[in-house]
Order: sequence, then C-alpha cells, then structure tokens
Amino acid sequence: MEKEIEKYFDRLWPICRSITGNGLRESFAILQEIIPLNLTEVPSGTKVFDWEIPEEWNITDAYIICPDGKKICDFKVNNLHVVNYSVPVNKEITYDELLPHLHYMLQLPDAIPYIASYYKPVWGFCISFNEFTALSKTGTYKVVIDSSLKKGNLTYGDLLLKGETDEEILFSTYLCHPSMANNELSGPLVAAFLYSKIAALKHRKYSYRFIIAPETIGIIAYLSRYGEHLLKNLKAGYVLTCCGDDAPFVYKRSKKSNSLADRVAEHVLKYSGNKYELMNFSVGGSDERQYCSPGFNLPVGSMTRSMYQRYKEYHTSLDNKSFISFAAMKQTTEVYFEFVKALELNDVFKNKIQFCEPQLGKRGLYPSSADPMANRENTHNLMHFLTYADGKSDLIDIAEKVNKPLFRFEEIVDKVMAAGLIEKGAAL
Repeated sequence: MEKEIEKYFDRLWPICRSITGNGLRESFAILQEIIPLNLTEVPSGTKVFDWEIPEEWNITDAYIICPDGKKICDFKVNNLHVVNYSVPVNKEITYDELLPHLHYMLQLPDAIPYIASYYKPVWGFCISFNEFTALSKTGTYKVVIDSSLKKGNLTYGDLLLKGETDEEILFSTYLCHPSMANNELSGPLVAAFLYSKIAALKHRKYSYRFIIAPETIGIIAYLSRYGEHLLKNLKAGYVLTCCGDDAPFVYKRSKKSNSLADRVAEHVLKYSGNKYELMNFSVGGSDERQYCSPGFNLPVGSMTRSMYQRYKEYHTSLDNKSFISFAAMKQTTEVYFEFVKALELNDVFKNKIQFCEPQLGKRGLYPSSADPMANRENTHNLMHFLTYADGKSDLIDIAEKVNKPLFRFEEIVDKVMAAGLIEKGAAL
C-alpha cells in the first residue's frame, strides 16, 4: 500500500488546486482511479445556507520580474507563490507599491506561506522572508498573474457503498489546497485507500458514505443538499485531515462528545498500542465545524496526526513530501479500518436466559473437565459477555466493563449466536 499511496501522491502534488477550477477537477480524475466518486458541479452564485458559491478561479502563470531582470515568485516553480484566488494583474510598479501584496513569515525565513482570498478580490504573492529581504527598494517591478475569475462551478465528489441497512457511516475529507502534503493530500489518499479496504468486506452492516469536497464551502454545499438525509441516517462519521505524518494520533470528539463515533474511536485507540491524545470539540479545525453546527449537530469526530495549526510547517511550503511518511499514512488507514471493524462488530445483545447462568456444557461452550484450566480466559470472557448482555448495553460497554478490546468477543458472539443463547437487543 505504501508504494501505491506514494505513486498517487507524486501525481497529485504538483497540481494547483483551489475551491473551484480545473486543478480541482484534474485531482478528482486521479483519485477516481482508486475510489469511484460521483462528481457534482454546483454553479457559481448558488445560495447554500448563509453562503454563495463563488466564481470559478483558474490560473496558468504568475511571476515577478525584478529591476535586475531576475524572475521570482514563479508560479511554475512553486504554486504557493501566488495568493490563491488572486485576480489577474499585469503591470509595472515600484517596490513601495509591491510591498502590500507580498506575504512572508518572519518565524520561518525559508518557507513560502500559503495565503488564499476566496471571497475578497485581491492579488498577491507569497515569498520566503530570506528572498524578501534581498529585494531591491529601487527600480521597477513587473508583476504578472495570468488568472481568471468567471461564472463556473464548484466540484465535489461522493460515493455511497451500500450495506445491509440504510444506517450510514461517514468519511469526509477535503480537496482544495495547492501543494501541501499533510494538510491536503493525506486526507483524500487515506480516504481513497480506506474505501478499497471497506469495499472488500464480504458483509457490511452499515452503508458507508465518502465525501471529498473543497473545505468549508464544499461541505456547506453538500449539506445544503444532503443534510436532512444525514440527520435521518448517519450513525457515526469522521473528518480525515492532517493524517500523513508519524506523530501520535489525536482524536477530536464530536460536539456530542459521547456519540457512537467517539466511543468507537476512543475504544480502538485505547487498545491499539499507539500513542494518542483525546480532545474535546472546538471550532478551530476542518469540516467537523459544519457537521457539528447547531442545526445538524451530527455525530462526527476527527482523527489527525500532527494537527492543523499545531505544527510549524502548517500552511507553508515546508508541509511537503519530506514532512510526511507513507508508512504513517498506511497506519492511519489501518486504524480507521479498525474503527470500521469495531462499528461492524458492535451491537446490543440480550442473553435469552436471564435467570441464572446458562448451562454451557450441554451446548459445547465449556472446556472439558479433564482440563479445567484450558481456555480459562476465553471462558471468563464468554461468561462476562453473557452476564452483561442485558439488551441495553452494547459490545463496547461490555468490553469497557471488563477492560478488554471488543475484538476479543468476536468469536464469542459468533458461538453464542450459533448456540441460540443470545439475540439482538435494542437498536443502537
């Protein structure tokens, strides 16, 4: 999987993406080779709740020619050099006139910052502080941004992988940033390869909805169309972002804080053997803000590695291939798949024999008296399961009560179900 992830990363990396435009469509076309997304185009000017889909932005070139003839801030060398969504410009100006249109970072003098202005018509360039300090303050600069802002569309992709029920599990991520690794490409790549693993499951209790959309405005557009459906059908969801490096996992709870999504994530991480951190919902972050907004308040959490705004390379040219790890992306995919397996296994069960414990021996569920210590732990797990199977507690509750991972009970559930000892209880 690592080599496959890297192959797609290398193809996606140089594309200049934004919340609209041809770079976004080109990126979707590549991802569709892994995950068969259905693409939807939302026209400019469409009202989506309190927002409006902006004009479509496309760009072919941008640069500055210095007084000495040197070309700098070359879009074709690094697409972060231009302020994303810059209006077109082609003129000669002085240093003082150029200065308000330059963006740099004092604290990271070698980094090119990422700046965007989707809803305010401006133009600008992003430059490393070291290169900025070398600029001449005299002479004439030529600035060129060959871009267009026209009526067009915003593109998003989604897919519903049907299961045995209409109850849904959501995996949502964004596609809209230019060349950034952890804060852009890790989410869509993990989501795409996670889809492949879920699609290979022979049986799926839940249906799985995948959404890849421009951050914020894309999900707002999506919720304007599917929000009522999700309110009726969504059981748990996760926003995939900043999950591509080898830092410990960070799980950010949904606003509900104890939803099925949160309980599954916390339980799996607890027994995963990986270092992790738990944090409560906050509005700083990604599209969980939209899913958890007051009118929806959907059970959607988010698992990251180096979290947005917490690492110095965030929103700069230093968030590049050398910052991430394809082994870590594979591991993130596998942990999310553990969430899926836990969701599929978790259920409410009721022991049909409520008065005293059932006679296990006659059902072939008790070890031979010749070897009473054989499978003692399994027998104890079985008996714990039966005593807590009250038709109200789900498997996560039971596993937490006996301090065991719920996967320890998978074989037990199969055996006692086959023996006719348990039945499904109330719906989760």
